[in-house]
Amino acid sequence: MAKKQPGGTPATVALTRAGVEFAMRDYAHDPRATSYGLEAAQALGVEPERVFKTLLADVDGRLVVGVVPVTGQLDLKALARAVGGRKAQMADPAAAERATGYVVGGISPIGQKRPHPTVVDVTALDHATVLVSGGRRGLDLELAPADLVAVTGATTAPLGRP
Repeated sequence: MAKKQPGGTPATVALTRAGVEFAMRDYAHDPRATSYGLEAAQALGVEPERVFKTLLADVDGRLVVGVVPVTGQLDLKALARAVGGRKAQMADPAAAERATGYVVGGISPIGQKRPHPTVVDVTALDHATVLVSGGRRGLDLELAPADLVAVTGATTAPLGRP
């Protein structure tokens, strides 16, 4: 796992090192919550369309990160197409945790233990800022979508479905 810095997470450290402006948005995580992204939107008082979840999928034998609005689901076929793959399935949660260094519900697209191909849903570009997990449950990071794409080396594509 990436070394945790005092007062931060690997995601906040990566953003700081990259010189990216961001805001840390803490909230009280309810351990009974099952939809972490919708919980964050409600707790932070932001439109759910601006809050994005980070999901890992196995595309033709390699892990790929999909970042989609919490209001919908990841279209696995669209993710596979976006990275030139044929078949995608959701990654095993334990494999996702090992590969990213984060726990499920707190997986950030930023500062992962190992870099993975990343695709951000194109709707992120419709907003001045978006929120993604900050690397732990109860912490989201607010940043410009262009900065999210740049710092993760992502591409954008239509990935979400209702």
